[in-house]
Amino acid sequence: MNTEEVAKKLVELCQKGAYEEAVKSLYGKDIVSVEPREMGGMPAEMTGLDAVSKKTQWWIQNHEIHSSKATGPFVARDTFVVRFDIDVTDKSSGQRMQASEVGIYKVEDGKVVREEFLPMV
Repeated sequence: MNTEEVAKKLVELCQKGAYEEAVKSLYGKDIVSVEPREMGGMPAEMTGLDAVSKKTQWWIQNHEIHSSKATGPFVARDTFVVRFDIDVTDKSSGQRMQASEVGIYKVEDGKVVREEFLPMV
């Protein structure tokens, strides 16, 4: 798949809430994932498909997702951006929150090799 095809598939899967499928099918084995900050005892930057899969599973297991919207993709060369808007409740604290962020993705050989999330404040 080229960058545009990967980008469209990622947005399609995220709109369905199929986050684990997106990671397993679209991410390279040496993926680098960068969050704005540490969360759930995990470092902000993680490397490798196993680590990113575990982070995704942690997120799903620890949050009740009320709504999630993925807008885009916005594609240029080997990079694309997606805007995410979420409404979730943290299961441990019961705190409900709404957040918006952009994900910046880099694609090589038909796989996402880097993702970085920036909060929209």
